[in-house]
Amino acid sequence: MSIWSAAAGGGSALGPLLGGFLLEHFWWGSVFLINVPVMVMLVVGGLLLLPESRDPHPGRFDLISAVLSLTAIMPIVYAIKHLAQFGADPTGFVTLLVGVVLALAFVHRQRHLHTPLIDIDLFRNRAFTGSVLANFIAMFALVGLLYFYSQYLQLARGFTPLQAGMAELPTTVASVAVVFLVTRVLARLGEGHTIGFGLVLAALGLAGVAVAEGASSFVWLAMALIPVGLGVGLSQTVATDAIVSAVPAHKAGAASAISETSYELGAALGIAILGSLVNVVYRVNLTPGAVSPDKQDAVSHSLASALHVLDADSPAAQMARDAFTSGMQVTAAAAALITTAAAVIAWRLVPSARR
Repeated sequence: MSIWSAAAGGGSALGPLLGGFLLEHFWWGSVFLINVPVMVMLVVGGLLLLPESRDPHPGRFDLISAVLSLTAIMPIVYAIKHLAQFGADPTGFVTLLVGVVLALAFVHRQRHLHTPLIDIDLFRNRAFTGSVLANFIAMFALVGLLYFYSQYLQLARGFTPLQAGMAELPTTVASVAVVFLVTRVLARLGEGHTIGFGLVLAALGLAGVAVAEGASSFVWLAMALIPVGLGVGLSQTVATDAIVSAVPAHKAGAASAISETSYELGAALGIAILGSLVNVVYRVNLTPGAVSPDKQDAVSHSLASALHVLDADSPAAQMARDAFTSGMQVTAAAAALITTAAAVIAWRLVPSARR
């Protein structure tokens, strides 16, 4: 599990660097095309190297459940973004209600299927539930913040895309370094306490990010990112192991599927919710009347659109950068609190028998 985590961390370190290089030297669509040869090599390599493994009695794939899962998540994410941008209105609340009803219908269907898409009964295991929640919240906080962190570096601090990619290295390199620490920490603390410790470490780093984003030197921000990478890498590695080991062997496939789902769902909701928080605080901190009426809509929409219509060196542009920085600081502080809550959940629910 630690080797798998290091591989994931190494890939996430390479991605921003390669993406930044491509954006500086080629058409923006190149960041998508570069994945084509990578996927071809992956498919061919998988066919040649991976031994076949399949369930002799897999059961019927339930298309209705797949559709319900998609149609439940999309309205909820849309409603969050809509309510953040336009405030409380019937469209946002109705869309949110539709998403919640469809989510409940999905859960109800899983409980009554012979071969469910997601085995809801696994959540009766406290260790499994605590590990999944820790996994979900860690990704919610990390991905939700880092998605806008690159924008902050380029728009508020003036970094190039390549420089922004390099500036994310402290987090990803620290997450790779976990491979050298995880066995010792796990032997000393046990699973639940290790996950909790990792999340507390990440929360402290996120709190440091909230403070350092307002500092003039990037050094403080880079130092704050190190405990974020260490903490999330540690908790992610052990939580994944705990999720799979908390269930019987014949349920390992279902458990790993839920683990991956919690990872992806946490990332999606983190971007939606924390991203909405960034934009809300950004708009609140804009000075009324600081720009002409014809530019007001563009400035209030986002920092990117504001810098598109404003002179980069003007007081109005600096006001917009300061407002976005305030939004990032509030969001980082919120992510720290959420991660602390995840640490408490893991500490209390996941067993910590020492290995």
